[in-house]
Amino acid sequence: MGTFLLIGMGGFLGAIMRYALSGFVQSWSKTPQFPLGTLVVNLVGCLLIGVLAQLAEARNIFTPETSALVFLGFLGAFTTFSTFSSDSFNLISEGNNLLFYLNIGVSVIFGLGAVWLGRTLTAFLTA
Repeated sequence: MGTFLLIGMGGFLGAIMRYALSGFVQSWSKTPQFPLGTLVVNLVGCLLIGVLAQLAEARNIFTPETSALVFLGFLGAFTTFSTFSSDSFNLISEGNNLLFYLNIGVSVIFGLGAVWLGRTLTAFLTA
């Protein structure tokens, strides 16, 4: 139960930070046509997960509980794109080229397809 609470606390903070940073950047940029706030959150999340994953690997500085709080909770709620990018990086760095391209291709294509399907079904069912 303790791990679930840590993930929840990290997720709470990560979601608030995502909302605050994305909103601030979007407001500051004055470009409603382009989701700059989301882009910045995704890039910051990728930078953070890269730095923290390297520290965790090289210096073993995270306990399992801290990893749950930071990686699953905070960064998971801040941006899942960082996890997707980190997983993809791990695949390519381990020499799993086919799985790397498969992960990226399936995630992007099927993700876009799932959004389209969800919107289409909902529009049909609520018309």
